[in-house]
Parts: sequence; C-alpha cells; structure tokens
Amino acid sequence: MTFTEIIASDKPVLIDFFATWCGPCQMMGPILQAVKQELGDDVSILKVDVDQYQDLAARYQVQGVPTFALFKNGELLWKESGAKPKEVLVDIIKQHMD
Repeated sequence: MTFTEIIASDKPVLIDFFATWCGPCQMMGPILQAVKQELGDDVSILKVDVDQYQDLAARYQVQGVPTFALFKNGELLWKESGAKPKEVLVDIIKQHMD
C-alpha cells in the first residue's frame, strides 16, 4: 500500500513524522500505542522516518520532529510539531471522526 492510498482512507490517519535519533520521538511510542488502544479501528497510525522518507517530509514541510499530521480522504486536516500528550491527540482525532 502506498502512502497516498493509506491517507485516502475514510477514517482518520495520524502520521507521526519521526527520527530514530530524536528523544521526544521515542517518548511518543507508548503515547501513540495508548491513542490506538483508546480509539481502536477508528484510526490508523503510521510512523514515517524522516531520514528514510525525506521526500514525504519535504512534501508536508516537516521542519522538526516529531511532527504529527492528520489525514482523512487524502486531505491534510491538521499538522503540528512537538511531542503531544495522549489526550490532545485523541481530542484532535475525535474531532475528525464521523
């Protein structure tokens, strides 16, 4: 499945643009698991390594890591840099669920 196919989903897709060398990015792992646990199949979460996928990072103007982007039906709905608490991510995703 391509990135374009994944973000074309009719349910929210949270993209975590991260880097392996980034401390705050590593901190987000358990938080993203908790988000997935709470929302289950209502959301997809995809981690994108900015060093491996520089073209994607450039396309979405990722300046720093972690950067989170929320897509639905191929449309970018929200994007923000910096580590986020679970509650913030859950609230943002819930705003875009049917």
